[in-house]
Amino acid sequence: MRDVGLWLAIATGGGIGAMARHGINMLAMRVFGPGFPWGTMVVNILGSFAMGVLIAWLVVREPHGQAFRAFWAIGVLGAFTTFSTFSLDFVTLFERKAIAAAGGYLFGSVVFSIAALVAGLWLGRMAT
Repeated sequence: MRDVGLWLAIATGGGIGAMARHGINMLAMRVFGPGFPWGTMVVNILGSFAMGVLIAWLVVREPHGQAFRAFWAIGVLGAFTTFSTFSLDFVTLFERKAIAAAGGYLFGSVVFSIAALVAGLWLGRMAT
């Protein structure tokens, strides 16, 4: 733990990302109800898009300090998105015998997250 500033940047970004994720999950629960993991799907898609924009922007705008990159990529976006929750949600739907919902969740999360990342890279590259 040599670079305390780096760790603090990640921790601060992680707190922000986690709170944003929680807020979106709570909003999705209120809007759509508890029957489908909309919140997790939305944060994974939005997070993938944001990562694409961030990476495209950083490539053109380098050099940035390691703490700046870590704050955003590891901290904010790392805490905002969560593939482990996605996996749990998929298995939960599958175990409930909601096979169509589980398949739609799997397909939608993976395909739209990758598409969002590509769109984010494209947008980030166009903006620079």
